[in-house]
Amino acid sequence: MRPTPKVIERIQTPRGELQLQRRGNHYEIISNGTFLMATYNGSSERLLVSAVLNSVPHAKRVIIGGLGVGFSLAEALRYASIQEVKAVEIEEKVIDWNRTYLASFSRNALDDPRTHIVQGDLLKWIWREEGKYDAICLDIDNGPDWTVTDSNNDLYQEKSLDRLAQMLHPKGVVAFWSASHSEDFQQLLGHIFSDVRTKTIPREKGEDDYIYIAANPKMGIS
Repeated sequence: MRPTPKVIERIQTPRGELQLQRRGNHYEIISNGTFLMATYNGSSERLLVSAVLNSVPHAKRVIIGGLGVGFSLAEALRYASIQEVKAVEIEEKVIDWNRTYLASFSRNALDDPRTHIVQGDLLKWIWREEGKYDAICLDIDNGPDWTVTDSNNDLYQEKSLDRLAQMLHPKGVVAFWSASHSEDFQQLLGHIFSDVRTKTIPREKGEDDYIYIAANPKMGIS
């Protein structure tokens, strides 16, 4: 029998209610009553990063979009070539939880000198950021077809994808985590990038998780 969850903290944000709860020795983050992520299974979050960095030799600069419980950030820091990881997280409280309750699950990744935390909306930040990156790994909401926060839909539209393509070095790669498959999103990526592939992560219950990986922006991206 699964342990009954104990609410650790519950707050109201401009995007609704955000809750951290403990279940046994692990933690779960709940947004507006919908499960987002937990510390007891980080395989897909790690694969989001490793699938990209294994295909970009000697990557130095990485963006992690969505800090979550820190698994993606910790995975990026495992690579010796990495010099900088910018982790962009809209919820200040999620950053606080990663420094406290969740720190041990990411091997204290926020204390690594290569980590740079950006507290803000990724969808706004990408239009201000002037740097170029070898890898962009995005775990925003539950994917293109199932967003808890309506404004996150904009990430999966052509304008935002064009902007992400501009932020990549010539051999850079962008990846998106999703809780379900979206044929429409995959086709849209194919309109912008020459190389699009997917990876699936089986789950014990329900639909597999998906990772969409895109590289080589097509000519004409402005």
